Amino acid sequence: MATTSMPMRSPPSPSPPGYQTTDSEQSPAQPAASLSPLQSTAESSSNNEATLLGTYFNQDHGCFACGTDQGFRIYNCDPFEETFRRNFRGGIGIVEMLFRCNILALVGGGKNPQYPPNKVMIWDDHQSRCIGELTFRSEVRAVKLRRDRIVVVLEHKIYVYKFQDLKLLHQIETLANPKGLCVLSHASNSCVLACPGLHRGQVRVEHYGLKTTKFISAHDSHIACFALTSDGLLLATASTKGTLVRIFNTLDGTRLQEVRRGVDRAEIYSIALSPAAQWLAVSSDKGTVHIFSLKVQVGGEVPSKSSSLKDLPGSSDLPYVLVDNFFTPHMGANPSSSLSFMKGVLPKYFSSEWSFAQFHLPENTKFLVAFGRQNTIVILGLNGRCVFDPIHGGEIVQQEYARFLKSHTN
Repeated sequence: MATTSMPMRSPPSPSPPGYQTTDSEQSPAQPAASLSPLQSTAESSSNNEATLLGTYFNQDHGCFACGTDQGFRIYNCDPFEETFRRNFRGGIGIVEMLFRCNILALVGGGKNPQYPPNKVMIWDDHQSRCIGELTFRSEVRAVKLRRDRIVVVLEHKIYVYKFQDLKLLHQIETLANPKGLCVLSHASNSCVLACPGLHRGQVRVEHYGLKTTKFISAHDSHIACFALTSDGLLLATASTKGTLVRIFNTLDGTRLQEVRRGVDRAEIYSIALSPAAQWLAVSSDKGTVHIFSLKVQVGGEVPSKSSSLKDLPGSSDLPYVLVDNFFTPHMGANPSSSLSFMKGVLPKYFSSEWSFAQFHLPENTKFLVAFGRQNTIVILGLNGRCVFDPIHGGEIVQQEYARFLKSHTN
């Protein structure tokens, strides 16, 4: 079980640099604060090299945050540059950004955590202090933000709060979730959350605008990774087996497409969907980033076969109401076996769709991927920008490489 400390009084006086809270302290503060773009600072670096504890993209993948044993740092992706850093005496294991504004969610980490790992601290960088906190009875595994919600992931439970006043809105029980798997759509007019269900291979999807819950039996094995489009209407999933990635319609749970990463078992590190849902990127411990062409489109007129969507409560408020298959001459197709015409006769492997483009990296090193502008992908870990050919595919070409933290990860 978990408990939360809610806003009770005005923000306390600013804490000195390196101040660490304890479990017995109760200093929750009103989290309402003005939101504005983060400003770069000229804060000096520590004399000692920082150790990386975690890396996290923001909602639109335009920048990312690093938690270190000495605080946190924020970087812009394109062009690549460090925008600012905050040095503490303790470590920050989780840094969740809210787009590019001054509000972040922090969780302590490392051998000497700045905050207890069972607390989520709401940090206002303009005030250089925490303006609110949430306390739990077990370690926080992940935090997700959008402008109106804070989602806190524990190993067996997920809590959803209203951002403005930290009011608890929803509690979700999950299967054991030590990796803190959870994704949250960030489109302003569509609030969708996906998380592990209570059964192996199951994903639970909450459409808060529609007030509906959908359970999707995505895989036979346990879920390893998943991703949502910004509006939450498409879900991509991978299992602990790591050979297949499946794409689902979150409104009705229909499987729309299945692509194959490989034949051998692999640990999937990350999945990314491009903003227009044209491309899918996957990284794994095999050292290859795979790009797949998607045959699904979200948007357009509602045909008669999908008229049932009109009857969903609040469906007129969705940015898109159609999920359907399509082909376009402006995109390359995923290659498949020359024997795919014998689908249903030969084993499933022979009818699989393989990756359209690839980029090779060192094996057994964790890399996160995201889509940038103009057919580029950002590979975090390498921290390079790479471009792929949207027509012919093949090997992805590296455009840029930058070393953003010299020390190695624990």
